[in-house]
Amino acid sequence: MIRGSWRALAWIGLAELCALSLWFSASVIAPELIQVWNLSSNSEAWLSASVPIGFVIGAFISSYFGIADRFNPRKVFALSAFLGALLNVSLILVDHAFFGILLRILTGVSLAGVYPTAVKILSQWFPKKRGLAIGILIATLTLGSSLPHFIVMFFSSFNWQLVIICSSILALLAAIIVNWVLEDAPVTTNKLPFSFKLIKKVVSNKPVMLANYGYFGHMWELYAMWTWIPIFLTASFTSYSPGISPWFIALSSFITIGIGCVVGGLVSDKIGRANLTIISMLISTICCILIGFTFGQSIWFTLILSIIWGMSVISDSAQFSAAVSEVADVEYVGTALTFQMCIGFLITIFSINLIPVIQRFVGWEWVFACLAIGPILGIVSMVKYKRHEMNNVKGYET
Repeated sequence: MIRGSWRALAWIGLAELCALSLWFSASVIAPELIQVWNLSSNSEAWLSASVPIGFVIGAFISSYFGIADRFNPRKVFALSAFLGALLNVSLILVDHAFFGILLRILTGVSLAGVYPTAVKILSQWFPKKRGLAIGILIATLTLGSSLPHFIVMFFSSFNWQLVIICSSILALLAAIIVNWVLEDAPVTTNKLPFSFKLIKKVVSNKPVMLANYGYFGHMWELYAMWTWIPIFLTASFTSYSPGISPWFIALSSFITIGIGCVVGGLVSDKIGRANLTIISMLISTICCILIGFTFGQSIWFTLILSIIWGMSVISDSAQFSAAVSEVADVEYVGTALTFQMCIGFLITIFSINLIPVIQRFVGWEWVFACLAIGPILGIVSMVKYKRHEMNNVKGYET
């Protein structure tokens, strides 16, 4: 069983890595799409924001109708990845922004059948002690999200359509792995439905909402950072060295975004979820404020700080959901997790689009400082959550 669980985790992780390459597949070729669709540069943010919009819609629909509970979650994952691949590859046929952004929204809807469903499949294979497993899964999500930056190193100089085709092939591979290679888990979990009637219980549960507030602050920073750090690195590196290779910039973006979660999963079991989130958000806050001052400075100094930011911004990601699953009553765990995810991804839409607006006024030197608001508020919430944890421990001891 143990050996089978870790083998299943390997397949789930590989499928997640491949499927999540769809998330930023259009963002990395945004300059080309802006030309093809005759858009202003202001519309670039919507290429990334459209996917979270679709993801929120898809997560809500999936949770409300209990799709992953009514049907085999492997089949749900495989079908979602397959549809995502088709929607993504359709971008190469589009020459109008409206249809392009619509396809990106629908791609986000399909990804809502991939990531949350993968967590459900994982929970079936790891009914207990799943902290490290979830950390590895989030790590593959992170690597998958950064994978288009890796792909673009090889194909962007030839044809931007190849980037789209490659990410679609990877998503198709994910569907094949989950449908025909991954086996069904021997243990099934109880249905945890979403219900509007239970939302009141979610928002009235103080520790649940403290963990949620921490997650909301985390999400304010995370996807805006992932979306705009490659553009920042491009502008900074070319300012310092105009002849720098695009290949090196793409590699830097891939490394910056693609690491951090496995370390978080290991550390959280030793120092506690609250402590890990507080430390991670403290470091990411400092990076938000400092990264702008490296603009146009030494490439290696900028890159090192961006990598530290990339590690800290994602290392605690799995812990907020794990915290909610621990302190919420079984009756409304499903509702609580759906509420957390939907609100969190809605927040990313605002922060992603805020960055280019602020950048016009304050430049790259100060623009990322606005993202520090999220982790600062998150730290306050998780400090209060930690007090709740300590009070509970004392209560059990007495």
